[in-house]
Amino acid sequence: MTDSVDDRPLVLAGVEDIFFSAMIEPAARDAGVELRLALDALQLQTALNGRLPALIILDLNSKTCRPLDAIRRIRSDPRLTDIPLVGFLSHVQLDLEAAAREAGCDHVIPRSAFSKNLAKILGRARG
Repeated sequence: MTDSVDDRPLVLAGVEDIFFSAMIEPAARDAGVELRLALDALQLQTALNGRLPALIILDLNSKTCRPLDAIRRIRSDPRLTDIPLVGFLSHVQLDLEAAAREAGCDHVIPRSAFSKNLAKILGRARG
């Protein structure tokens, strides 16, 4: 028997880049998690007002999701503070990496490591 959608852990991904969203969608299916994609800051905030995710993924290069603002909002909301937050970026963006960590991002990883370890990252949402 397979899990119904409501029984699967929810992963919220603030990702506007079609390459990464196309990579995350099948990986989420394979990992047995429900994926909700947010393409901009409004969709991200709306999703956070609903069912709580088990994991939040943010493309730190997103212009429309405003990831640093999102991280600060997430970490200041008592309902969301314990949700693991994974951000990915280009490996040369050391200032952005430092800013994301300072804002409260738990794991900041290069895009290449994110792609390579996506199944493992999504598996964390299952507990």
